[in-house]
This record gives sequence, C-alpha cells and structure tokens, in this order.
Amino acid sequence: MDHLTMNPVPTSLRLDEDVFMKMVGLFDAKTHLSALLKRVAQGEEYTITKHGTPVAFLGPAGNRPKKDPREVADRIRALRKGARLKGLTVRQLIEEGRRY
Repeated sequence: MDHLTMNPVPTSLRLDEDVFMKMVGLFDAKTHLSALLKRVAQGEEYTITKHGTPVAFLGPAGNRPKKDPREVADRIRALRKGARLKGLTVRQLIEEGRRY
C-alpha cells in the first residue's frame, strides 16, 4: 500500500516522488502540519515557501548539518559588537519587559 494512502496528505501537498526536495506553501504547511510531520518522520524533506520564496526547511532532526563551533562563536562575537543599550540600564529593560 502506498504511503500516501496510509497517511493521507492533501492534494496540494502531493508531489511527484522523484522530486528530491518538495516545496509546500506556508498556508498549506500550517493547515496540514500533522500530515507533514508524519511524512518527515519517514524521512521526507520539504522547503516551506512564502509567496513562492523559500523561507524554511522541514526535515528529520538527524539531517541537520553540523556547524563548526568556532564559526558559531565568531558569529556571536560579531553580533555582540553591534549591540548597545544606548543609555538604557539593564534594570530599565527588565522593568519594561515586565509590563507585557
């Protein structure tokens, strides 16, 4: 029995099986997330698009590429260089956050 029959997926999500990376629109991904996750658990991968532009990847957790820890640390350091409080104190930021 075909896995599409075992795990029904909306027609808008059914694509040719020979497509390596399937593309799914954001609306369909939100609407049918459970069905997508079942297929991802079976090893399928999807690119989620917003207005035709790829914005996210949905795939099995074990397929994520490993990042070099040094590169990650360098990116964090670069990000911190531009972060300034511009006259605000940490206490003011904490109090502002408590309002919401």
